[in-house]
Amino acid sequence: MSFPLNFQMNENEGAYPGATIDASQSGLLIQTLKEMPVGIKLNIEVLLPKKLKLSKIRAETEIVWKGISYWEDWEGYLYGLKFTHISNEDYRKLSYILSNPACLQEVYFAEDPDHDPTLIVKTE
Repeated sequence: MSFPLNFQMNENEGAYPGATIDASQSGLLIQTLKEMPVGIKLNIEVLLPKKLKLSKIRAETEIVWKGISYWEDWEGYLYGLKFTHISNEDYRKLSYILSNPACLQEVYFAEDPDHDPTLIVKTE
């Protein structure tokens, strides 16, 4: 489950970009270029694809672990976030996505001249 996200360390600071790598009902695994210490609290906003017809998921989280992440030729960070507060509505959105992974797949047909038409499933 990879979605773009924005996060803030406090209300007086601007938002930083990142991406979700994985999610559970208790938290998120995110990737970003911003270095932060374990233990700080983040306000996050996960941006969902329009085809889901759901608005953003917002939550308050805490960083519980940190790691290094390498993308092509630059270095970033992985963070394990624990939800400290999430509204019932946003929790329902997250639960729906987690229990219906097919909603994140795009199905289309492609024809290969050497083979019969094949169903290809592309996950985003």
